[in-house]
Amino acid sequence: MTVGTFDRKTLAFLVIGLAVIAVLRFGVYGDKDAEVVAPAESIPKAEQRLQRVRQLAAMLPGKEAVLKQASAELAAREKGLLIADTYQQAQAQLLSLIQQVATANGFSAAGAEGLNVKPLAKDYGEVSVSVAFTCGVDQLVNFMAAIANEPQVLSTNEINITGGNDKKKNVQVRLTLSGVVPKTLLPAKKAGGAF
Repeated sequence: MTVGTFDRKTLAFLVIGLAVIAVLRFGVYGDKDAEVVAPAESIPKAEQRLQRVRQLAAMLPGKEAVLKQASAELAAREKGLLIADTYQQAQAQLLSLIQQVATANGFSAAGAEGLNVKPLAKDYGEVSVSVAFTCGVDQLVNFMAAIANEPQVLSTNEINITGGNDKKKNVQVRLTLSGVVPKTLLPAKKAGGAF
């Protein structure tokens, strides 16, 4: 086979291929009228949908105002949360607060006897600190009033008061004070456990 024969065969295939393409283009798939497709929706339905979208758009500023008001109320309510990175830091803040108020009232409440953490509703947690101290009755009353005046959300879970035998009429107090923290600070529950 020579180069000239190969070129003639290639040229023949090319001409036959172009002829087939021309027949298909103009013969089989020639100029047919384009089919008109019926609309998926009628004009009244489209107008109703447009009206509904306009109503939703008109309600948006009102919904944004309600969201802004709710966010402001939530921020005001959550001002009293103990702010910390971990629940241990929140407990340390609570203990520090107890010690500061005790010192301001003239007695010492050094050291924690117990620490506790538990969930409080679905979005918050409760951290508790138990302390024991000895003080006068008037100092205890002033201490409790000062704790109540703190800006944090605090509560007394337990208070045990035992009378003393000294001449100053001091009482022995065991107090458990709790504060509220975001639930994200609580330790994660471990999988498994009792049924």
